[in-house]
Amino acid sequence: MLKKMDFDEKQSFVLGGNAMMVKLSRFSWPPLLILITLLALLSFQITSKTVYPIKIAFTSSTSKDDIVADSRTCVGFFGELPERKAVISIKDFGGVGDGKTSNTEAFRRAMRYVQGFGERGGAQLNVPEGRWVTGSFNLTSNFTLFLEEGAVILGSQDPKEWPIIEPLPSYGRGRERLGGRHISLIHGDGLANVVITGNNGTIDGQGKMWWELWWNRTLEHTRGHLVELMNSQDILISNLTFRNSPFWTIHPIYCSNLVVKDMTILAPLNAPNTDGIDPDSSTNVCIEDCYIESGDDLVAVKSGWDQYGIKMARPSSNIIIRRVSGTTPTCSGVGIGSEMSGGIFNVTIEDLHVWDSAAGVRIKTDKGRGGYIANITISDITMERVKIPIRFSSGSNDHPDERWDPKAVPVVKGVSITNLVSFNSTKAPVLEGIEDAPFGGICMKNISLLGVVSSPSWRCEFVSGFANDVFPTPCPQLQIDNSSSWCSYS
Repeated sequence: MLKKMDFDEKQSFVLGGNAMMVKLSRFSWPPLLILITLLALLSFQITSKTVYPIKIAFTSSTSKDDIVADSRTCVGFFGELPERKAVISIKDFGGVGDGKTSNTEAFRRAMRYVQGFGERGGAQLNVPEGRWVTGSFNLTSNFTLFLEEGAVILGSQDPKEWPIIEPLPSYGRGRERLGGRHISLIHGDGLANVVITGNNGTIDGQGKMWWELWWNRTLEHTRGHLVELMNSQDILISNLTFRNSPFWTIHPIYCSNLVVKDMTILAPLNAPNTDGIDPDSSTNVCIEDCYIESGDDLVAVKSGWDQYGIKMARPSSNIIIRRVSGTTPTCSGVGIGSEMSGGIFNVTIEDLHVWDSAAGVRIKTDKGRGGYIANITISDITMERVKIPIRFSSGSNDHPDERWDPKAVPVVKGVSITNLVSFNSTKAPVLEGIEDAPFGGICMKNISLLGVVSSPSWRCEFVSGFANDVFPTPCPQLQIDNSSSWCSYS
């Protein structure tokens, strides 16, 4: 269960050297709160009729400032979505699904047409069986994109069909290159009530062209995502396969009330920076029942980059990540950061299964980031052949420009890890805080790291907390405060 930040608690955070104080709550898990706030379940129905009506029931919890995790499915954050009144096919706009013909103008015409139904019951665009090549196109509000069985949307191999757009304000520049960035294949800004779903259709970014530009160091602008939604709310992405994204696969930024469920996300294990799902400066997010293979983090929670993220101050909060499984040989199952300058709090990670990966769960930050990471709850984790099961790291030395502030140090406080088992681990955990900002409030219980052969000793510096029932024996920094009220396992 995610816990709410309590601004009356004694401990406080100083964010990026600013005078604003943010105070951290104690862990409190009253079971009665679950019974009071669990009001509804996510309901997802797809019929076999041509119209493919979709009905998703989302009922608001008592307070949108606090999410309560249900044991079965996502707790909703918005009201019931109606069936779309207008249902059209990409074929109605001249689309040809032969895997060769460009459908960029067909998709863009279709989206211009459905905008007229936004206030008249919304619209649904069906993509039938076939291979539909397209460049980037923008979604609209009160809209459903539905991929029928056998439908494959293919990203255009012409970079000009991925136009350059402005950098994100919380990043200040493209993440990989200075200046603007390529738009995502499927994009949206300022939207509400949007569904991207289907009968297990596929969206394939055909990212190899972009990866080669990166490998060859000929990339001029930051690569585009497969799906990026900005400044949007009430979003569902479900029941599809996403493949071969040029860059991060699903990137919601400045969004709220987002559900990503029952997704398969695939990229070659050497494909650079092909993160699965990256909620960024977003709140009320639920990611569940997803399978991910990629060349980077399966899930990474972010909130802006150095001075740009500090200035914008848009945290990521109230995030549930559960029943996610997959592999990434170079990165982690779930990462927090490294871009976290706007703050990250109230994150629950549970029922994670990771194998053949560099790390299991990881917190990444550095000097210059500022911001804070707080109230992170990690439980019921299984790992197999993971190099470093638990890793807190600093020193990425990765900054947008020379104007970053080395005095802007992050605050990490309140990380609980319970019920974790790792088989055939290569190394013991690495917990490296920052000298001027030690990581505190780390609680660990019932952790078994089996098969550690190269170094059974934990590597810890600038961290503090408490561990109980942990094997192999943790570092002394986690054995110094066994009476603290912030460390609760009830």
